[in-house]
Amino acid sequence: MAQPGDGTTRTPARRRPAPAVLALLIAVGVVALQALLVPLFSAPAADLEPRDLPVVVAGPAPAAQGLAAQLESARPGAFEVTTLADAAAADGALRDREAYAAFVVGPDGLTLHTAPAAGPAVATLLTQTSAQLNGGQPVRTVEVVPLDPDDPRGTGFASGFLPLAITSLLAGVAIHLAARGRRARLTGLLGYALLAGLASAAVLQFWLGVIPGDYLLNAAAIGLFALAVAGSVGGLAAVLGAPGIALGALVVFLVGNALSGVAAAPHLLPQPWGEVGQWLPIGAGGTLLRSTAYFDGAGAATPVWILSGYAVAGLVLVALGRARSGHRRPAPAAERERVPASV
Repeated sequence: MAQPGDGTTRTPARRRPAPAVLALLIAVGVVALQALLVPLFSAPAADLEPRDLPVVVAGPAPAAQGLAAQLESARPGAFEVTTLADAAAADGALRDREAYAAFVVGPDGLTLHTAPAAGPAVATLLTQTSAQLNGGQPVRTVEVVPLDPDDPRGTGFASGFLPLAITSLLAGVAIHLAARGRRARLTGLLGYALLAGLASAAVLQFWLGVIPGDYLLNAAAIGLFALAVAGSVGGLAAVLGAPGIALGALVVFLVGNALSGVAAAPHLLPQPWGEVGQWLPIGAGGTLLRSTAYFDGAGAATPVWILSGYAVAGLVLVALGRARSGHRRPAPAAERERVPASV
């Protein structure tokens, strides 16, 4: 027991809140989080409509320019219209992911060329719009880039992509907690990305049949996405600890999933949130996998750079986190033996 003048001070014990108070505080915190997350997920889904949606109007100059003006005046701000000479040029723009659809004016009237693989919801919406432009009469539709026959509504793609984000988040956390050394964590993250790409592409393409395209290209896209998510969360955890895991889960997964546009299209979400979602891993990953699966890699450059940035930043944070949180060197034996004498 400390005596007066012995150079020691007594630190008053911290009082922990009562169990009932602690339970109420947790309940208040969870409800506050719900109040933020519910509108984050619900509002974009309830307010899907075209916003600067890239479309093409193709045909003879007078007719094409007239239809373009009609589109822009009918729904101001809904479409970003490009006019092209003919249907072949319009189809090329769709295959290059420069537009979601093309309104083609020809001798037989108006024809709608679509790319459902870029966004099934967009193709459905534009089918309705084309009928309005044609006096309420249905317009003949040509699917230039169709969905996979085994996934005719595109729901398998969106549903199959979400588990990739969940498991990559869990992998980043698990590797951080299980592996203590820098080399072990980096090896685990890189190994996970490689295996996740090969295995997930095989499941989605050969087992479920919800994506077509080149298998190795799809595997590379999924692997890069997996590394971006796992590396980001693992890097934040390495530098910040438990708060880093929470921050990674909130930004990378919860916010990123709500704004990703994987199930619809980023140009249908309220802006600027649709654009913001494309700068987060899930939005960029969904866009990249659509590009490799359906468009032979067209439109993949931007999401590749974004995901590479997350992956590299995460790996760097893992390295820095190891240096900052490494074990301290034990004190020399002479110092350990110095025990203050009690009075």
